Amino acid sequence: MKFYDREIETQTLRKIEETSRQYAQMTVITGRRRIGKTTLIKHAYGADDMIYFFVARKSETLLCAELADTIRDRLGEEIGEFTSMAKLFSAIMQIAKRRHFTLVFDEFQNFKYVNEAFFSEMQNVWDSNKQEARINLIICGSLYSMMTKIFDDRKEPLYGRATSRMRLREFPLRTLREIMNDNYPDYTPDDLLAMYMITGGVAKYVEQLVQAGAFTKDKILDSVLSFGSYFIEEGKELLSDEFGKDYGNYFSILSAIASGFNERGEIKSYTGIEAGGYLDKLENTYDLLYRYRPYLAALGSRNVKYGIKDNFLNFWFRFIYKYRSAVEIGNLNYVREKVGADYDTFSGWILERYFRQFYRETGLYNIVTNYWEKDGRNEIDLIAVNEADREIIIGEIKRNKSRIDLHKLEAKSETICRKQKGWKVGYVGLSLDDMES
Repeated sequence: MKFYDREIETQTLRKIEETSRQYAQMTVITGRRRIGKTTLIKHAYGADDMIYFFVARKSETLLCAELADTIRDRLGEEIGEFTSMAKLFSAIMQIAKRRHFTLVFDEFQNFKYVNEAFFSEMQNVWDSNKQEARINLIICGSLYSMMTKIFDDRKEPLYGRATSRMRLREFPLRTLREIMNDNYPDYTPDDLLAMYMITGGVAKYVEQLVQAGAFTKDKILDSVLSFGSYFIEEGKELLSDEFGKDYGNYFSILSAIASGFNERGEIKSYTGIEAGGYLDKLENTYDLLYRYRPYLAALGSRNVKYGIKDNFLNFWFRFIYKYRSAVEIGNLNYVREKVGADYDTFSGWILERYFRQFYRETGLYNIVTNYWEKDGRNEIDLIAVNEADREIIIGEIKRNKSRIDLHKLEAKSETICRKQKGWKVGYVGLSLDDMES
């Protein structure tokens, strides 16, 4: 698959590289696994004078030997033999005083398993040498909680050392449409929705489907739920390291939310788990959940729901994890039938998410959310607000346009209009047919 999007990120990395020719730079790049961090770096810098090093969980001696060999191969520098990563990093910084180069540490958080003291040792080496070194140090990590702790916790030695920070996110909607146009210009809105539902714009997932030639709704679902599919074990592989031994409870809570039980009481009833502490960590430590209230609700309102941020994980927990007994015996046809039976309902909810993302990406609104009143009355799928201009867009979203009733939508909006008296209010009905607009 060709390289898509990331123009701003590429330009930023190249500017950082230019700065590093005079002043040492430490850039920290984070983002979920499969988002395309390594591909971006290789695209931005190419192979010239770039040392790419994947930090594997192996002994420090073996890791030192591997990195020293890489230095010799890439820079032609005889660097000696080391059993201490800190001493090897010090030698690398000495080379950077004589010549400029880019060094990439990928999966940087794995140093914790190699030598937990390395972060403080690295800090001492960096602080002692950065004034004279001309190094472009790029640090990548996929475990959000651990990378955040390493660089954002004031108690950690590398806190405040990064000269630049970059959070890589999913492809925007326009890029997904571009990919579909490039590869299958006859795609339907339902095809695009299925691509969005499974990938959410995560580069690796898009690449998997492109390589499989899966561009229609049915081919996408068949590819995901086929024997040997890349996607079957993906949720477990993504999150087991994050959650550790507690992963069972976290998985149960995420499965409940993906199945539509998104209030705290509902989650407890569904799972039997007192979920408060887990929900807090899923939201604030692991960055997997978002908490939302209806538009105009007070900040301290207990009218709170939870959602899974990641589209693929929503699908994985709703269908693959939920029916894992069938998955484990290889009965993927059973899971495929369950997806088919629930597809209109589940994809309708994904369509709501698509249009809320669409309105966010316009850049015209500072609030994009939804609305409901007590006991779930007067639910509204889309609220897009421009507070500066005192404008509100109120939308109903359905797969089938014939099911949209704007008169009922206006009636459901009475409370909002009363509270925002004098604001300009627009009503929209959005369906599959509007996904290209």
